[in-house]
Order: sequence, then C-alpha cells, then structure tokens
Amino acid sequence: MDGVELFLLGRALMKIGEDALPEPPGGGRHPGSTRNTLIAASDISAHPGTTVGETAARTGLPQSQISAAVARLKEAGAVRTEPDPADRRRTLVRPAERPSARVAAVRTAGVDAALAAALGPDPDPARLAEVTAALDVLARHLSPRHTRP
Repeated sequence: MDGVELFLLGRALMKIGEDALPEPPGGGRHPGSTRNTLIAASDISAHPGTTVGETAARTGLPQSQISAAVARLKEAGAVRTEPDPADRRRTLVRPAERPSARVAAVRTAGVDAALAAALGPDPDPARLAEVTAALDVLARHLSPRHTRP
C-alpha cells in the first residue's frame, strides 16, 4: 500500500462511517456537515474551553465551517457555549456535561449494515467478519484516543 492508496482507503472508511450514523431527527443531513461536525466535536473534546477560531486553526477547516459545526453540536446537545471571561467578545466551547439523546444515538450506532452495503450485495458473512476484525485492529492501534496528536 502506498500513500495514495491509504488516503483513498481513508476516504472510503469515512464514507462508510457517515453511512453508519443515524439520520438526525427530521432528516436533513447536510452534505459535508457530518464530517466537519465530527472533526469539530473531536477537537472540542480534546480541547475543552476552546474557541471556534482555535478549533479552526487546529483542524485546518475554515472558521465558517467550524461555526456551523458548533451550531449543529449545540443543537444536538453535544456542546455548550459561554462567553470568555477574559474577552466577552469571544465564545468558549465545551463538551456538554451529559450526552443528549442524539449524541447517545450517534455513539451507539453500529457499523454492520454500512459495512455490509460497502461490500456489495449479499456479502459473504466470513468476509464481513474479516473486515470487521481488521477495523477493530486498526481502531485499537490508530484511534485518536490511542495515538499522539
């Protein structure tokens, strides 16, 4: 595998992950918003009390996209915002103390159906199990929780 193949595999895995997430209440998933929202949520979780600008700088996403992601996360009950006591013009973003029902649904969503769909019509159960096991190994070694920034 070379860098291009790894990059393309990563994109394919992101698409499968997006397909595995439950639809928001009332539908209305916005193109690209799931990915950006999860990137923002991950950064905010790793840096509680951060600003939109700081999150944009760390993630490389435009500030407008982070602002939109924070609005979606706030609506879903995943984050809370508060004025920065040092500079009332800035807003600090923190993970919510308790996960909302939407956050719990996203965190508990399984990937089996999305993986099966990605493997084609009527995938072989042994092949699905092999791919699932490989993803478990990758998650154990490469998950953001287990790697350095």
